[in-house]
Amino acid sequence: MRRTALTFLLAFLMVSGGTLVAAERPNILFLFADDMRPDCISALGNSQIRTPNLDELVERGLTFTRATCSYPICMVSRAELLTGRHGWEIGVDRNGRVTGDPAAVDWAEALRRGGYNTWHVGKWHASGRPSSRGYSDSAGLFGSGGGKYWKEGQVDWKGFPITGYRGWIFQNDDRSEIYPKLGVGVTPDISAKFADAAIGMIELHPDKPWFCHVNFTAPHDPLFIPPGIEGKYSVEDIPLPENFLPVHPFDHGNFDGRDEALLAWPRTEEAVRDLLRVYYSVIEDMDAQIGRIVEALEFRGQLDNTLIIFTSDHGMACGSHGLRGKQNMYEHTINIPFVMAGPGIPTGVTTDAQIYLRELYPTTCDFAGVKIPNTVTSESFASVLDFPYLPHHRDVYGYFKNTQRMVRTEDDWKLIHYPQIKEWQLFHLKNDPFETRNLAYSDDGEAKLQLLKLKEKLKAWRITLNDPAEP
Repeated sequence: MRRTALTFLLAFLMVSGGTLVAAERPNILFLFADDMRPDCISALGNSQIRTPNLDELVERGLTFTRATCSYPICMVSRAELLTGRHGWEIGVDRNGRVTGDPAAVDWAEALRRGGYNTWHVGKWHASGRPSSRGYSDSAGLFGSGGGKYWKEGQVDWKGFPITGYRGWIFQNDDRSEIYPKLGVGVTPDISAKFADAAIGMIELHPDKPWFCHVNFTAPHDPLFIPPGIEGKYSVEDIPLPENFLPVHPFDHGNFDGRDEALLAWPRTEEAVRDLLRVYYSVIEDMDAQIGRIVEALEFRGQLDNTLIIFTSDHGMACGSHGLRGKQNMYEHTINIPFVMAGPGIPTGVTTDAQIYLRELYPTTCDFAGVKIPNTVTSESFASVLDFPYLPHHRDVYGYFKNTQRMVRTEDDWKLIHYPQIKEWQLFHLKNDPFETRNLAYSDDGEAKLQLLKLKEKLKAWRITLNDPAEP
């Protein structure tokens, strides 16, 4: 009989401080993509991409189809994840700058206090260093600080000058050693390097449970065809997104952003297909490296006692709605891929329960029997692991700088507000999943009613959380 998350937790014994212990506490492997759309897993309906290892994770786990990142920018999204707090609580201002919250107890620190080894692998895009944010060790650490090794003229697959991760380099926690020999900036084989580092950590085989946080850079730009993927995807075979547009109908607040400059205006069908061809190639390579990490777990006999989580910090437009970047409230960006598999997790189940990325922190604490610090304000969705068909949030909200606000209801209505230009978009996702029909200015009675209701919800949310932007 399969153990549910609840019965798994009840197998533990309570000790002082609210920490649970048992003969075999679950390991936690957290696999974190960067800029990955929610529709880029083959098992979830994308017939163009090949992701056999993520497909297997979907088959043996629980998939959330309505997980949201809240704020679609790397640093803010990760700051929420690490602290379990909303961005406005940790000091994200109206311009998207993270001032931080020194009182917050970070995710890895909470697990470390609960008796876990806590390891960081890969991209470091947060303030401080891994060791100052609760990680007991790190490997394959990739961060800024290698600018002196940068050479002008480095370009991506199409010859476009590299701007993403420019000057980033492999290093150790205190930066006493840097490794320019492994490449400066993103290289075509970087996902394999992160997998090597994660496997090295797992092979330490410690005498206590571990939390391994693997931050991939894939599929963030710059994009290259990874080794072994050459020729697997062709422009002719890649369909355009259902919501492709040459140009977004208005300035959404980031027209002059770095991400949007990566694709020429207006977007052409060929350019978007070529972008997706390479984007899919990078995801397929990351999938292969995830397979290597899971194989290492199995080889070490740790697979059955490891909770595996795969998700992304946010999605990406890639030509949808005429946009290239991630700074928007559309489903291809604010929604994220999200799969959990392991002991006590339902097998082959999909849930539409609405959750936030930052809620992983308290959820994993609940799952592992670790006390949740008082500084955490996000809600655990551990109950969904036992009852996947019950709702978690009736409404979820998103935001970007002082230019975008969003509310999405459990009954598939969604409102996006652009305060600086006084623009509104209302979508009924059940009938219009690709968000192509704006009902905000419709004469339809139901649409008018929903517009009023959602405007009030959005207003109340902004007041409750002290929105730093003007109302």
